[in-house]
Amino acid sequence: MVSKTVEVALFGACVIRGLQSGAVEIVGAKQKALFAILVTAPNGRTTRTHLQQMLWGHSSYDGGQQSLRRALSDIKRTLGEEAYDQLIAPTNAEIKIDMSQVQMIGQPGRGEFLEGLDIKEPAYEAWRDQIRSNPDQIFSLYGPTHAAAEQSVVPTVSILPFRVVLGDETHTTLGDYLAEQICRSMSRSRLIAVISHLSAREMASRTLDLTSMRNTLGVDYLLTGSIRAISDKVILDVDFVDARTGRILFTRNFSHAFADFISGESDAEYRIVLDIGRAIATEAIQHTSGRRVKDIEDHHLLMSGVSKLYQLRLSSFVESREIINEAIRRAPQTAEAHAWLAHWHVKCVFNGWTTNRAEDAQRALDASARALDIDPENAFCLTMDGAVNNTLIRRSDIAQDRFAAAIDINPNESMCHLQQGVLDAFTDKGAEAVNAVEMANRLSPVDPFDYFYHSMTATAYIAAENWERALEFADKSLSRNDRHTSTLRAKIAALYMLDRNEEAQEAFDLMMRKDPEFSVESYARHHPAAAYKTGKLVVEALRGLEAARNRVS
Repeated sequence: MVSKTVEVALFGACVIRGLQSGAVEIVGAKQKALFAILVTAPNGRTTRTHLQQMLWGHSSYDGGQQSLRRALSDIKRTLGEEAYDQLIAPTNAEIKIDMSQVQMIGQPGRGEFLEGLDIKEPAYEAWRDQIRSNPDQIFSLYGPTHAAAEQSVVPTVSILPFRVVLGDETHTTLGDYLAEQICRSMSRSRLIAVISHLSAREMASRTLDLTSMRNTLGVDYLLTGSIRAISDKVILDVDFVDARTGRILFTRNFSHAFADFISGESDAEYRIVLDIGRAIATEAIQHTSGRRVKDIEDHHLLMSGVSKLYQLRLSSFVESREIINEAIRRAPQTAEAHAWLAHWHVKCVFNGWTTNRAEDAQRALDASARALDIDPENAFCLTMDGAVNNTLIRRSDIAQDRFAAAIDINPNESMCHLQQGVLDAFTDKGAEAVNAVEMANRLSPVDPFDYFYHSMTATAYIAAENWERALEFADKSLSRNDRHTSTLRAKIAALYMLDRNEEAQEAFDLMMRKDPEFSVESYARHHPAAAYKTGKLVVEALRGLEAARNRVS
């Protein structure tokens, strides 16, 4: 698997960031422009003379060539010699960039091409303005997932730096830092697109109305707010706004010491990220209520489809498939939409709602394969393919390969760590399972589906034979969604092993009322953990409680 050397954002604020040398960033305007010219050139190749005329046209020929050599030297010093040599291949006549070493980031067309990168050279300005007038000519740089005709089926959010209404320069830095941290946390979600912090910062530096921000950044939602420093306290007020209507979806207020905000000991970032996820999910579900699927706005599609999938009501579950399929119809090259469809089929089987287990398993495989055809290095799609192989096909070897590849591509993919924990739990690797799910919880963007994370964490602690912690996470999950029978099974097993038999029997009876079609024998026959110690332990608990229930009846 190719390890990239730099990541490049061309739409919105231009970002050139080295990946192999501590995430250093190219900051010089002409060095950034040089990169932009190279990556958009045919085959990443252009002549020295062309670069000199574009960026140093006012200089003499010798002066321009000397400036170009100095710019390349500055880039080499910033990135490091090894990274530079992997990336840039200069000759006496031309400069070439190895595009296999370049990771394009951001969304094409979301924001202005090279926004704010102003260089007073006529040739550069003509080239930049020509691309701005027809930006889809370079969309192919972003791969098939970002085809020009694609519509965005996920909502886009911008986190603006918090302005200081009472304080000094230190508090301005704090406002920028907090916005960047929230942006990073939100960007881990596969159901929300987040505008880069640099673009948000650039927009915040201008005096623009809501309509201008929405049109320039292409956002659906904005988080904005202010900071007041009073005595030894810092007060943070935030508003989450629907950028299309101007409606405030929620307001929050936090008061902590400056050091608490900086050290991460305040609850502000956690609560804001949680509330953003819940607000968007709630609005998406409300928006779809009573509407025909074809009338649902694009940015509500995937969020509403996945939200309904996790509600665990059969009517909502059926509706969720229709909505996810509509997202695929409108944006067929969006790999994540196909991956979510694969997950739908997994949940269909595990919820006991399938009428043909083999058919749903094959459809799950087909959907995850399609996702990987579109984007073979997408960590989320690799994760969902691994989940299909682990839970439906019982190919733990393939699942392990998929999870390892996903984590190699994106170590911050929380769903991958969660599914790795599930695989470890199912195969009696209790300690490894706990480590994986704890990592998943740390990396999770605290979205509205946290009950699922808590449920899988309970399963991991069952495998580790830590019954108390398993019970704790099962109860935490059930407090958010009491329809998840998988969580009830973890709770039943934990109570049974703790010899709290009366409570275990009550939980078992509750599970049977919620899922009258549940069969212990079917669980023992089909569940991927059934052949391992962890699965046998759960089967033992279920059989014992079933026998006790039958004796009473």
